[in-house]
Amino acid sequence: MIRIFAGYDPREAVGYHVFCQSLIERTSEPVAITPLYGTQRDGTNAFTYQRFLVPYFTNFTGRAIFMDASDMLMLANIDDLSKLFDPTKAVQVVKHEYQTKHLRKYIGTPMESANRDYPRKNWSSLILWNCDHLRNRVLTPDFVDDHSGSELHRFGWLPDSLIGELPKEWNVLIGEQENKNAKIAHYTLGIPEFDHYQNCDFSKQWFNTKSRMLNGLIKMKEVANA
Repeated sequence: MIRIFAGYDPREAVGYHVFCQSLIERTSEPVAITPLYGTQRDGTNAFTYQRFLVPYFTNFTGRAIFMDASDMLMLANIDDLSKLFDPTKAVQVVKHEYQTKHLRKYIGTPMESANRDYPRKNWSSLILWNCDHLRNRVLTPDFVDDHSGSELHRFGWLPDSLIGELPKEWNVLIGEQENKNAKIAHYTLGIPEFDHYQNCDFSKQWFNTKSRMLNGLIKMKEVANA
């Protein structure tokens, strides 16, 4: 069983359900999907800080994957990502090193806001958690409440040697990066449901997945051609 903790933002609820559809129809292994949703802090997504409590939620046992989810689309089998787990690391992430090309995000929606650069931006949007790791046992609700967002998103409780690196195709930032081999499309600027982003990279795949979700009927050849 692959344990997935998926960020749920009610402002992008359709994105969450499209993500779940894309994950379920491509997986070759059973998955357990737990949505993360809670009180917002600092005007951020409701699940921004809950992601750092995944080891706590699992009673510090086993492995788990956190994903932003509401603005993501699976384009590959989640089992292939799960097989990349490295027991010597506390976490594994795609280590983005970039400066944004866009000063605004969620353009044309009530969510529109400045799109700022900061160190290790989007590293924490996909995390392979080694929940057993002793270094992750500090991650309690009190610890998360007592530390700033910048500290947490930079994985400040860990030495760099315990932050493993995943291949770039497992978290491709749409509108910021180009990668035709993307295995996860991350619409970090806005999902295709929003008018401004309806023609972005991998928007066709997103809308096709949404259509299959709404139809409630899926044919395997449709998945192969998505």
